[in-house]
Parts: sequence; structure tokens; C-alpha cells
Amino acid sequence: MLRILALPLGFVLDLILGDPSWIRHPVCWIGDLISALEKRLRKIFPDTPGGLLTAGIVMVFMVCAVCYFLPFAILYILYKFVPVAAFLLETFWCYQLLAARSLKQESMKVYDRLVNGTLDEARYAVSMIVGRDTESLSDTGVTKAAVETVAENASDGVIAPMLFMAIGGAPLMFLYKGINTMDSMVGYKNDKYLYFGRCAAKLDDVANFIPARLSGWLMVAASGLTGFNWKNAARIYRRDRRNHASPNSAQTEAAMAGALGVQLAGNAFYFGKLYEKPTIGDPDRTVEYEDIPRANRILYGTAVLGMAVFTVLGFLIRLA
Repeated sequence: MLRILALPLGFVLDLILGDPSWIRHPVCWIGDLISALEKRLRKIFPDTPGGLLTAGIVMVFMVCAVCYFLPFAILYILYKFVPVAAFLLETFWCYQLLAARSLKQESMKVYDRLVNGTLDEARYAVSMIVGRDTESLSDTGVTKAAVETVAENASDGVIAPMLFMAIGGAPLMFLYKGINTMDSMVGYKNDKYLYFGRCAAKLDDVANFIPARLSGWLMVAASGLTGFNWKNAARIYRRDRRNHASPNSAQTEAAMAGALGVQLAGNAFYFGKLYEKPTIGDPDRTVEYEDIPRANRILYGTAVLGMAVFTVLGFLIRLA
């Protein structure tokens, strides 16, 4: 029962301290594992659609096994012999794997460059947190990209890890981050990853299906608690939550667009190619720089609400 306290304690540490710079982030280690496996498996399996698909499946199984069973084994041994050390470690891991403060900090760097710097500096700052091409974005485009990133990562950087932590502790949280990291590294529909990354991308869709929808409704509720238009957030969420090729990405973007009363998404360039995408929300007003700190206010409200809900869920699961 004590283990569930690792979630609220880790969350508070994240809000206060942000990512610890003195130790390498676990996602970096996961990324190293994915890169090493990709390089090795591409040499083993033939460079054909079937071979690349098989290699990608093997990589997914190996990464998932390491991400779950390694922290599970460490915690199992520590909880058996040194319970206090195990609890502290699980709290620390929870703190590392939540990204509310870092998401706010990185998006506010974009805001700072828009207000106090140059457009090129703002484009560079936003390129650090988005996957699209940013070289030709206007100041409005940069602002929209930052707001969209805050909205989307509220789910996979905060709410989804909390949910998995509440259900299965740090090992399940690590498993989720492994799946999410694979998708961010190889889950592209381009020539290089169309087949190799397909299994990773589909697994990420499955892993995020419930968390994304929970995140959307939590964001609707949080928008009301933080002084925004929750009724419009609920309306746009119900209407536009499917306006994306991914089954999950538009969930929180729709809630955010409705809460702020702006229009997000639309066409974007990726790797030099234009992708036509539907818009999300209504253009009740033009997106402005201040929407970035507003989005972060909604992010923090969503995170606090999620922490409270999932802490209770964790206790109920362990009581059952």
C-alpha cells in the first residue's frame, strides 16, 4: 500500500525540481538500447518489407522485456531485503519519468524567444520539442506548434505515465516509456521506417488509447478549474478529437483548442514534405504568444487532477 505514495511524491518532486541534470535520464538509456538494436537487427534481417517488419517486431519484444523486467527485478530484490531503499528508488524513478515541469520549461523557452528574441531563435527553440519542419514557420505558426506540443505531451508525458504507475508501479511505467520512445524514434511512415517501425507505432497507439481519452476529459475538467472555457473545451473535444491520422493525438489538442478558444493543427511540413491535416477548434480569435503560458496553466491543472485521480485509483487497486 505504501508504494502508491511514490506517485504523488514523485509528481511533487517533478513540479519542484524538474528533470535532474546530474544523472542521465532513463529515456536516454532506452533510446541507446533502441538505436543499438536497430543497428544490429538491420544487419541480421534482410532489407525487404517482410524482413524489416520481422526485425521491428523482434526489437519491440526485446525493448519491452528490458524496460519491464529490469526495473521489476531491481525493485523485487530491494523490496524483499531493503524496503525503504526500494520505495525511495521507485519514487525517484517516478520523478524522473514524469515530464510536467520540463514540458513547461521547454515551451516557455519558445515563449521567451518570441517575446524577447528573434523569430529564428523561436523557430530553433520550438524545433527542440516538435517533429515538424520549423524553418519557415511564422510567429503564429511557432506559437501554435508550442501550444499543440504542450497539449499532446500532457497525455504521453504526464497522464499516461501516471496511469501506468498507479496500475503497476515503476516497472509498468518504464514499459510505457519504452513503447513511447520506440514510437518517437522509429514510428515514422517514411521509406526508412515504414516497415521496421510499424509494430512500434501500432503498439504505441494501443498503449495510449485509454490514457489519451482520459487526458482529454481531465483537460476539459482542468480548464474549468483553471479559469478557462470548459464548456467549449468539452464541445470541441467531442467534435474534433478524431481530427488526426493518429487515433490519440487529437484528443488533448481538441480539449486545449476549445479551452483557449483558438484553432490548432492544420497542414504542416515533415522532412520537407507537406502533409494536409484537418484543423482542430474554431478560429474565434488569432493564436497569440500568451497562449503558451495559458496552455501550461491548463497542463498543470490537468496534471494535478490526474495525480489525485490516479493516486486514489492506485489505492483502490491494491485494496481489491
